[in-house]
Amino acid sequence: MMTYIKVRGFQIFTDRLGKQRCYHRASGTPIDLQKFPLGSLEFFAECERIRSLGEKSEQARPGTLGLLIERYKAHTDFSSKAQRTRADYLRIFDYLQPIRDTMLIKFTPPLVVKIRDKAAEQLGRKWGNYVKAVLSVIFGWGVERGYLTSNPAFRIKGIRKPKDAPDANRPWADFERDAVIGALPGHMRLPVALMMFCALDPQDALRLPRTAIAKGRINTRRGKTAEPIWLDLPKPVLQALKAAPAHEAITLCANSFGKPWTVSGFRASWGPVRKRLEAADRVRPGLTLKGLRHTVATILAEMGFDERTVADYLGQKTTEMARHYSRRADKSRKMNAVVKDFDREVNRRRTKAVKRT
Repeated sequence: MMTYIKVRGFQIFTDRLGKQRCYHRASGTPIDLQKFPLGSLEFFAECERIRSLGEKSEQARPGTLGLLIERYKAHTDFSSKAQRTRADYLRIFDYLQPIRDTMLIKFTPPLVVKIRDKAAEQLGRKWGNYVKAVLSVIFGWGVERGYLTSNPAFRIKGIRKPKDAPDANRPWADFERDAVIGALPGHMRLPVALMMFCALDPQDALRLPRTAIAKGRINTRRGKTAEPIWLDLPKPVLQALKAAPAHEAITLCANSFGKPWTVSGFRASWGPVRKRLEAADRVRPGLTLKGLRHTVATILAEMGFDERTVADYLGQKTTEMARHYSRRADKSRKMNAVVKDFDREVNRRRTKAVKRT
């Protein structure tokens, strides 16, 4: 009776001539079964030797992108970033895995542009730009520590959004906010209210612990920037909090089963609500949950609050995005004034023309 032997990571078979053969699956390295008889101690020792060589070959080679990434991941510059930022970086590092053995001296601005464009072609413009941005970060970190002499991704621009592309995460109109709040089931109203009136990211609203709310105030940190957010809860949030179904989850918000929401689960529940409202022509196409942060920022800017105040409300370290919202709000106010002046002028001239006839 033939004895079957299995060794993890190795393929053992009989070829068409009836000869037994053995290969290491990962590397394709063959084992000489005449020198190391199948099932012998020598055979298992040889398997272990080949396996260990394969493990060593998986380590990042000196002078490569893979080694730079590993060194960066082990540094406090990476570990000190917010959890969500680290997760995003790790996704980029996984994407770059196929070129991990590329020598750093091979990276040039044209090569970085090629990597950016290929990423955009595969997964979209934003992804391509993010790949370029993360490469610039780690290359810059490497320059400071002598891994490279210059940053090949420095000053490479992101891919511009097409002129005819719709605005991503556009602000919601007042009638759209009212329509959505009225259409949401009870267990979805509180998280949306936190996004709509406290400008929380969807992830932050869904993961907000019960302890973050006390005495009518919210005390938390934004997941992406770790910036503190201290706000008195707006009245609509207090009302949604009072009306929320009871549950025993550790998070403030819970799904219909009384369990903490997952981001994917909430989006799966939100999608049908949005589509029904679109079909009924009660909201315009293009509503996103992320757009609620833009809505809050735009409203604050239109109210005349300065950029730093808008940034603090949104939990942003810099005022760059607040400046963007303020420019849009300033333009809106200016155009409203222009329209009023134009209307007065047209009516004045029209009245005079009538009198002359």
